[in-house]
Amino acid sequence: MEAARADSVRAALLAEIIATQREALDSLAQLQRRFMSFQGTMQSDMTSVQRQLVQVQELTGQSQQRLTELRRQVDQRLSQAPPTVSGAAQPGDSGRMVAPGGAGGPTARELHDLSLQQLRRGSPTTARAGFTQLVNDYPSDPLAADAWFFIGESWESTAPDSAVPAYERVARDHQDSRRAPTALYRLGLLAERRNDRDGARLYFQRVVAGYPQSDEAELARAKLNTPEE
Repeated sequence: MEAARADSVRAALLAEIIATQREALDSLAQLQRRFMSFQGTMQSDMTSVQRQLVQVQELTGQSQQRLTELRRQVDQRLSQAPPTVSGAAQPGDSGRMVAPGGAGGPTARELHDLSLQQLRRGSPTTARAGFTQLVNDYPSDPLAADAWFFIGESWESTAPDSAVPAYERVARDHQDSRRAPTALYRLGLLAERRNDRDGARLYFQRVVAGYPQSDEAELARAKLNTPEE
């Protein structure tokens, strides 16, 4: 009787152990399936990231090639220009400005447009080289004011102190240019960034006094009417 009871207890324990093992195996199998699914998802994500990196590298390479080509074109044009002589640039037969010393070099408009294109594409160093060439070769051309202005703009975010002389050149030497009030207003903003409030007010006052009908004058008035903190 006692033996039968012991066998029954052992059988029940064995069944419980087997059931527990089955549950553990089922849980392990579920975990394995989840892991495989997660691994597959990660592999897919990594493949997608790698594909995107390849695309970025290709686009970067294309942009670099385009920039190199543009620089080569500028260098080629400049190398084809005859040696310069002293004196201001003179209009050519077509009415466009030509490089000092004769035809063959890039015109002021060509230098302006190519340099501005480089500036807008995020190549300020290349842009500055072109604008500097413009103001050196065509100091009296109306586009010289734009060139000085964009030289200042090319420095503004990275070296604002270097932007100041270029903007000052616009305000001093090209007072009738449409860039003059903007240059003065920019100078006021740069002074504000240096915490030079008195200097900023002087620039804003110059905008209002010299160019009262300009959009910059309205902005300058707002600055002058803003109470100091």
